[in-house]
Amino acid sequence: MEYRESIDHMLASLPVSVRVDGLGAPIGPADAALRIRLLSRRGALALARRAIGDFASAYVEGEIEIEGTMRDLMCAAGALVGASPRDAALGILARLIAATASRIRHGLRRDAAQIRFHYDVSDAFYSLWLDPARVYSCAYFMDPEATLAEAQQAKLELICRKLSLSPGMRLLDIGCGWGGLIFHAAERYGVQATGITLSENQYSYVNAEIERRGLAGQVEVRLQDYRLVDESRPFDRLASVGMFEHVGRANMTRYCRRLHDLLAPGGWVLNHGITAATPDNRGLGGGIGEFVERYIFPGGELLHASEVLEHMARGGLEVVDAENLRPHYARTLWLWSDALEARLAEARAALQERHPPARAERILRAYRLYLAGSALGFELGWMGIHQFLAIRPNGDATRGSLRGAQSDYPFRRDFMYGR
Repeated sequence: MEYRESIDHMLASLPVSVRVDGLGAPIGPADAALRIRLLSRRGALALARRAIGDFASAYVEGEIEIEGTMRDLMCAAGALVGASPRDAALGILARLIAATASRIRHGLRRDAAQIRFHYDVSDAFYSLWLDPARVYSCAYFMDPEATLAEAQQAKLELICRKLSLSPGMRLLDIGCGWGGLIFHAAERYGVQATGITLSENQYSYVNAEIERRGLAGQVEVRLQDYRLVDESRPFDRLASVGMFEHVGRANMTRYCRRLHDLLAPGGWVLNHGITAATPDNRGLGGGIGEFVERYIFPGGELLHASEVLEHMARGGLEVVDAENLRPHYARTLWLWSDALEARLAEARAALQERHPPARAERILRAYRLYLAGSALGFELGWMGIHQFLAIRPNGDATRGSLRGAQSDYPFRRDFMYGR
């Protein structure tokens, strides 16, 4: 009864019906588009206490059943969440514990295992809801009505323009995914492109695509950690897209120093990643951060844009441009979510080819919540996403398009959008 009264009060103005097993008639309108059945005390308490992360975990573990769309669920979640998860801040002791944990959980072997936990779930599963190029990062909607495929091509083109690529340049893509950027850069800009990944699935896929596209000798993929890339032949350009979230706060300055060392003097780097909403926010509250850590991205850590800028500066890089893409990612995630929802049976079957049925169902439920919940989070400003463009100054203040440029960066933006 303790949670029935709390849930009844909470749902009074929402088009949601909730049935708590053993507590009589459903709460809320009988014709509600969203119907939730709570099968355990944990699920009921999570809803009553607005513990969204615990509610999500209970759903993944089969203790809650949901009828209705993920969009319906997120409309309700936005109203039920209570205090914004972005306002969660850590005290001094908690920060010390988090800093220690960040150092411990980001070694070479552990990082590889964490990446494979997420990216090696099933290529067939990802292919059902990503665009044809399998670009698994924020799209760029120059046209708000663009398709996902069009917006992803626009994002790849934007990165190539920001890096001012030209034939013969050597490009390194750190965390290359299924190869979308290195193929785009090689085929359209004539660069020598190298991608590195820790995902065995992605490594196999990109190698096969290199052969299929006839790009052997121009495009290379390595199953390699960024810390082990040979710096004796530095690159003209670097891209790191959706990568620094996996690095860990404790390693971020070293990561940026590594970017610096892998660049030739005067070279450019595009550093793109998800950021925290506020400087004091070390993870989303309401149990959301714990849910993501357990089911989606183990080892992931978000830094505020101001912290990323500081680490890049400490790593010897000069940031010359920054762009906030937050609403672009909200739209990207909704398109991913809608695509997955339209093919749930196929997604379940794809996962069951690689995992036992119970495990496959947990993965599917987790991803349904992760995609839709992330879309909501970016819409509401619970987290952000930024592209930072930086140079490794070459120390020569007499050369460049402007005196003091210390690279061929023109210190204006028209080259990014003028074509």
